[in-house]
Amino acid sequence: MANPGIVLGSLRLSVEQQKQLAAKLCCFLSLYKPIIDSHIIEFFSDSLWETLPPGWQEALCELSGPQLADLLLDSAPGGGRSYPSVWPLSLLSFKASARALAFPRTPRGRAAQEMGSGEQAEFWENSRRSSALKHAFRKHVKPKKQHEVRQLGALVKRMCDLTSCRNVVDVGSGQGHLTRFLSLGLGLSVTGVEANPALVSMAAKFDRELRSVDLKERARAAAKVGVAPDGPCDPLPRHVAGWVNPRASWEEFVTLLQQPMGISDSRDGRPESRGTKSQEGFVLTGLHACGDLSATLLRHFAHCPQAVGITSVACCYMNLTTLSSPAPPALQAPPTPRPGGRACTEGEGPVLGYPMSSWVLGLPGHELSGKAREAACHALEGYAERLRGQSGALRSHCYRAALETLVRRAQPSLKRAGIQTVKKCHQLPFAEYARMGLQCLGLPTDWPLDWDPVLEGLLAQQGRVVAYFCLVLLLAPAVESLVLLDRMLYLSQEGLDCELVLSLSLSLSLSCRIGL
Repeated sequence: MANPGIVLGSLRLSVEQQKQLAAKLCCFLSLYKPIIDSHIIEFFSDSLWETLPPGWQEALCELSGPQLADLLLDSAPGGGRSYPSVWPLSLLSFKASARALAFPRTPRGRAAQEMGSGEQAEFWENSRRSSALKHAFRKHVKPKKQHEVRQLGALVKRMCDLTSCRNVVDVGSGQGHLTRFLSLGLGLSVTGVEANPALVSMAAKFDRELRSVDLKERARAAAKVGVAPDGPCDPLPRHVAGWVNPRASWEEFVTLLQQPMGISDSRDGRPESRGTKSQEGFVLTGLHACGDLSATLLRHFAHCPQAVGITSVACCYMNLTTLSSPAPPALQAPPTPRPGGRACTEGEGPVLGYPMSSWVLGLPGHELSGKAREAACHALEGYAERLRGQSGALRSHCYRAALETLVRRAQPSLKRAGIQTVKKCHQLPFAEYARMGLQCLGLPTDWPLDWDPVLEGLLAQQGRVVAYFCLVLLLAPAVESLVLLDRMLYLSQEGLDCELVLSLSLSLSLSCRIGL
C-alpha cells in the first residue's frame, strides 16, 4: 500500500523524510540531554544554573517574564523583537533548532480556518461555555474539554464518513463526555470502554440525565404545535467496564467489546446487555488515552480486521513503557529486550509504548527518559501566557526547589520526595509553605525559616529558575514530535497510512484509516 506521507499544513513529509527527521531529533535531543532530563526541583541542590554555558547565563539571567515569553518561547517570526543583549550563537541555534525540528503546534492555512480559528470565538460570550456545543453537552464539562470534545468529535465523524462506518469504540471514555457527544450529538453508534467502574456508572447516569432533558424538550416543542412527540429517541451509548491490557491480543480486545455486562439503552429506553457484534467494523478513538493505552490502540488497529479507522490523541507520555523503564505492576513483568534489539511483532514481546517502530529503535540516542517524556506533556503556550501576565504562580517552582534544599539538609538520602501539592502555594509566605512540606515528609519544622539568609538568597533567584524551565519547555515539542514520528513510522511499517492533524487544544493527533 503506497504511503502519500503526512500533511502538516502546507508541509508534506514522505516516509523517508520522516525517518530523516526522527534521526535529526534523536541527535538534537542527545546534545541537550542534561537539560531535558533535569528536574527543576533540583535547581539549587544540583546547581542547574551553573551547568549552562556562561554566555547563556548572562543572556537569560536578567530577562523579565514577558521577555522570556517573546524571545524564547514565542514561535512567531522574530523580525520585530528587541533583544536587550547580544545572545550567543549557540543559544540562538538551540532555539532555532528546537523550533525547526518540532512539529508545528497550531494549524496553518486552511486547516487553521477549519479547525482552529474559532477556538477563542466560541468562548467570547462566556468563558465557561462553548457556544459551539449545546447546553446538554457542556454540562459537567470544563471549557478546555468542551473544545476538545467538539474538535475530536468532528474528526471522528469525518473518519466515519470516510470509512462508511457508524460504529465507534471510545477507549478510556471516563465519564463519557466524548462518547455522549458522538452518540447523541452526531448520531453514531458508540461503545465506551473504561477501566474504572465508578466512572462507567457516572457516564451512564449522565446519559440518562441528558435523555430526560431531551425528552422534556421534545415534549414541550410538540405541545406548542399541538402534535405528539416525533419518533423514538436515538439509543444511548453503550458502556463497558474493562481494562485494555497492552499485552493482550486484538482478539481479546474484541471479546471485551462483546461482553454482555456493558450498560446500554435501546431505542425505546429499555436497558440492553448486548455486545458489539464481532463481524461489525468500528472506528477506534481515544481522547487523552494515557501512556501505553494510545500505543496499544494503534497496535490493535494495525492487526484487527474489524478496526477500519482510528483517531488518537495521546497524553501522559511519562507512563509509556520503554526498554529502560519497568512496565506497570499490572503487567506482571517488565519487557525483556530481544537479541539484536530489533522491534518485535505482536505476540513476540517486548510490547513497548516507546519506541514502537523498528526504525526509531535502531537510531542512536533514541532513548527518552521519563523526565523528558513528562516534559513533552507540558504546553509551553500556557506557560508563555503566565510569563506575559507575570503570574504569581511562576513562584511555585522556585518554592519547591528551595524546599528541596531543606529536605536534603535534614535528610541527605531523601531526593525528589513526593510532596502533596499545596494549592495556590505561591500565595503563601515561603516559611509557611516549607513547614507544610516538611511536615508532610515527617521532617522537623522548627528551623528559623523566616530569617534564613541562605533561603532568602535562593528565593531571590526566581528569575533564573523560570528562565531555566523555559529552556526545558522549549525542548518539549521536540520530544513529543519524536514520539509521534515513531508511531507514524510504526503504522508505515505495518503497511498503513496516517495523517497528523493539528488543533489548538488537541495539540497533535494521529488520524488513520484503511486505504487513506
